[in-house]
Amino acid sequence: MINTIIATCSFGLESILSHELRALGYNDLQVENGKVTFTGDDEDVARCNIWLRTADRVLIQMARFTAKDFEQLFQGTLKVPWEDIIPVNGEMHVTGKSVKSTLHSVPGCQSIVKKAVVESMKRKHKQDWFDENGPVYKIEVALLKDEVTLTIDTSGPGLHKRGYRRESGEAPLRETLAAALILMSRWNPSRVLADPLAGSGTIAIEAAMIGRNQAPGINREFSAESWPHVDKNSWEKVREEARQSINTSEFTIFASDPDWSVFKIARENALLAGVSEYITFQKKPVEEFGSRNKYGCIVTNPPYGERIGEKREVESLYRTMGEVFSKLDTWSFFILTAHEDFQKYFGKKADKNRKLYNGRLKCYLYQYLGPLPPKQ
Repeated sequence: MINTIIATCSFGLESILSHELRALGYNDLQVENGKVTFTGDDEDVARCNIWLRTADRVLIQMARFTAKDFEQLFQGTLKVPWEDIIPVNGEMHVTGKSVKSTLHSVPGCQSIVKKAVVESMKRKHKQDWFDENGPVYKIEVALLKDEVTLTIDTSGPGLHKRGYRRESGEAPLRETLAAALILMSRWNPSRVLADPLAGSGTIAIEAAMIGRNQAPGINREFSAESWPHVDKNSWEKVREEARQSINTSEFTIFASDPDWSVFKIARENALLAGVSEYITFQKKPVEEFGSRNKYGCIVTNPPYGERIGEKREVESLYRTMGEVFSKLDTWSFFILTAHEDFQKYFGKKADKNRKLYNGRLKCYLYQYLGPLPPKQ
């Protein structure tokens, strides 16, 4: 069955997500704030869930219509053949959001949509009560300027939950954002990559997975897999393709951090992700970082200094980073921080900076673009 598929992402990552989708073979893309829309079947839903590194979720669009009152919302929802998709025992969980719309009460919209979905179930099953103890169907009603979009979430837990991070540091970087930083850095396994402030190792692990061409969702499960009407063979087919696509070439990523307790977690996370042999972990402060390699790439997410008393300490760290990194004259640096005056303390203006969001926190990716390696 051909569906309208929506891959959502954090604001600022739409172009990276679009590039990923094109690499997977999808060309007719509609890019909007925080999402990319395209068409595909059940196998495409599986492929996007298993392969996309920067997407938050993969949704199926069920309907799109205008609604300025609850009756229009009810009737528009009722037109959708929910009974052909949701089984008699399906758990129907409705979430919602409303932006600049006449129907501004999100709980009210959720209630109306749930009522309409139940009414559509009654059409087929001829009963008034449903146990809802079966597979989960998370339905979202999203209103923007009175335009309603109804979707079902196929992913379940967010796609940033790869399954390898059991523990993390105090301020964890989302796996999806870490992957986006690597993809924006122009890095490939022929170059050295380092994170001298590795924390729980997310950047290094995501880079190793990219270097191996290891699908980020290969070892986890998704909501849509439990749906009775979905072809289970398509999921296994995509997983097997992903297993066969893994690159076994050797490369090395360096991850260092002065905090041993966090560092131990990083090693355990890398082992769970299956990439520990590609990452060299070292316990040392950033001032001891150095390399004889040329054309390397640093991708890092240093502390932001948001807590009282930490600001001066962090600003001193940025100065040290500037001094240490300046010795790597052929290297490129990609540094994500929420500190507005980072460039002042680092001692050099970035070639580019890009606004991104780490969760709800506004950050900037400061990009210092060194020369690329000569072509062989």
